[in-house]
Parts: sequence; C-alpha cells; structure tokens
Amino acid sequence: MPAFALIVPCRLESTRFPRKLLHLIKGKPLVLWVAERITAEAPDLPLWFAVDHPLLAECIEGAGFRAILTDARHPSGTDRLAEANRTVRASYVINVQADEPLVSGGQIRALQKLIQGDAPMATLCTPFRKAEDFYNPNQVKVVRAPAAARALYFSRSPMPYARDLAGKVDDAWLAAHGCYKHLGLYAYHGDFLEKFVRMPPGQLEQIEKLEQLRVLENGYPIAIDVTEDPTIGVDTAEDAAKFEAHLGRG
Repeated sequence: MPAFALIVPCRLESTRFPRKLLHLIKGKPLVLWVAERITAEAPDLPLWFAVDHPLLAECIEGAGFRAILTDARHPSGTDRLAEANRTVRASYVINVQADEPLVSGGQIRALQKLIQGDAPMATLCTPFRKAEDFYNPNQVKVVRAPAAARALYFSRSPMPYARDLAGKVDDAWLAAHGCYKHLGLYAYHGDFLEKFVRMPPGQLEQIEKLEQLRVLENGYPIAIDVTEDPTIGVDTAEDAAKFEAHLGRG
C-alpha cells in the first residue's frame, strides 16, 4: 500500500469539448501529453489513470501507463478517484486532472506538503492576470483565507465583487487585489475519499457544477496554496489550440 499515489480521473465525454482527452495535439492524444508530463515531473510517485471507458484504457495502456476501469455513472471525478483508490489503497491521493498538460513537479510537491496537515483535502490556485479570464465562467475563481491557508469559496462568477467599480475591473485592478483562479489539482486523505462518496451532492455544488463545494457544504476544510507555475487547462477546443501553440514555442 503506497503512502502517496497520483490518480488521474478520466471521462470520455465532455460537455464543452466532446472526447477531448483523445483529441490529437501534434498527433498525440491530450491524455498522453498529461501522462508523459506527470511521469517527467514526478517520477518517484506511482501513477494510475481512473477511466470510464475502454477506449481511454486502450489509449493509456497502449502507451505503457496503468489504467483502472471505473463505473461510467460516477457523478464526479472525486467519486471516480475513490473507486480507483480501493484498488491502489494509497494513504494520500494526489489528483491531477487529465486536461492539465502543464502540471509541474513543484505543484505536485506543494500538494504533498499541504495534505499532510489536518485538512482532509488540498488544492492550488494561481493569480488572475487578465480581466477577460476573470470574467470567463469556465475559469473557476476561489476566495481564500491566506493566514489559515484555507479556501473559503469557489465560483464560476467573478469574485470578490468590486463594489466601488460596479464589478468592472481591469488587469491592473486584478494585479493589485490578488484574485485567484482555481486549478484542477487536488490531494486527499485516502479515507476522506470514502467519506466524500457518501455525502449527498450539496445545493451549491449542483448550482455551480463544482464538486469541491460538496466538501465545504459538509463542513470540511480545504487547504490551499498559491502557485506561479504556468498552466493551460484544456476545457475547450480553443484551449487545445493554445496548448498546441505553446508546444510550438517550446
């Protein structure tokens, strides 16, 4: 039973970008860009992919990585993690999203450190630089309590709300006021994953479609830290094009 394990939940279908994990970028499926990045950045941690469809398993295993086929009916990625960890049996689970191809070793190590504290779940955020990103509902915002290293709330809406400006902010305002984008990176106590799957989805979770709100609604703290490492979360076809352009600059 490993102390730490990296588990990547993978869903074949996506509302905003159907079958995005199999989308070819320079001839390689997105999910394999993520697999190779994780292996390069965190070679000391065992890695599994928790998939919901045989097509994903074939793609991942065909490239030499490990896949665990999980129930396609899971309502969230965390439910999928919990099922996979019944096989892996890690004490601490680090969850990298399958659409985060620029995850860094520094981010993974930050999660390792956070999750060994008293909070049963940990995550990361990064400062917003552009107002257009701050207003984009596909880029999730988080408000945090820096002194306690705790997340207070997550939302698709711009927050905090700049009342004196009627909510109309620019890049300079963002730089001055420390507004944060939530990244799709998590860590969990292994036993907390089992508690999570027994919690009913909360009202806020169902409204925002953000599963991490289930944890806050049930009274559990989420530890959070800030990372400055660059990231490109691939939520749309446009994001995939940005990642491909990034590769071209490398």
